[in-house]
Amino acid sequence: MYQTDPPRSPKEVLPTMYDLPSEDPEEPGLPDEFHLLQPRLLGETFCPPDYPADQVFVASDLNLYYDPHYTNWYKRPDWFAVVGISRFYEQRDLRLSYVVWQERVNPFIVVELLSPGTEKEDLGQTLRAANQPPTKWEVYERILRIPYYVVFDRYTDELRAFRLEGSRYTQMELRQPRLWLPDLQLGLGLWQGIYQGIERQWLRWYDVTSQWILTPTEQEAQHAEQEQQRAEQEAQRAEQERQRAEQERQRAEQERQRAEQERQRAERLIAQLRSLGVEPDLGSEQR
Repeated sequence: MYQTDPPRSPKEVLPTMYDLPSEDPEEPGLPDEFHLLQPRLLGETFCPPDYPADQVFVASDLNLYYDPHYTNWYKRPDWFAVVGISRFYEQRDLRLSYVVWQERVNPFIVVELLSPGTEKEDLGQTLRAANQPPTKWEVYERILRIPYYVVFDRYTDELRAFRLEGSRYTQMELRQPRLWLPDLQLGLGLWQGIYQGIERQWLRWYDVTSQWILTPTEQEAQHAEQEQQRAEQEAQRAEQERQRAEQERQRAEQERQRAEQERQRAERLIAQLRSLGVEPDLGSEQR
């Protein structure tokens, strides 16, 4: 009697960071892969033309301390950018956090990537108790007064943007999934493409000509392609020069052959005249 394999159970669904608690009960699990890749793409393409690279600071999942009266209160944006400040802490070191009352420059834009555990707070739909720290929305809008706040839902590819007008955020009407930031001379929009081997809708920055700003990897690939094109053009020019030289050589050979044929005809004519007893007058030819 043969032993049969046990029946297979349906494939189990693995838990996500939103299903499992963190070691710290007040913190969620580590970011998922999208929360690692999307901020990286934003940072690689954030190049405001009016600010040198050493005066631009971008960060993701970095503690942002916002209240000098409650120094242990912080938010951790998925991505934010600060312009007009040194890229390094005290001009020389990488930052461990961003403390606004020390830096004296607030972020210019914050991007939050919606997730099941933070969606309501990201959209300003949560309330807090009086003895609790303010919500993200309150910090960005009321305390730090960050000019632009962007929310992106990767499950629906919905992009929402809010602009600070007066003391409140107002949702911007986007006719297409793009928004232009005139103070930075940069735009932020949805791009369908492949990044880190994954094709989907990604948030990335574009310039005043509506061209997507290239990542360092794309710049290298573009440079390599341009070098290849230049090499091909040089090879084509060299081939054209070779062909022209060959044509000149052929023309010279044809001229030589024509001259030889003329000389042979002249010799035959002289020989014919002499056979008839006529001595040809070669003086004019010699002159």
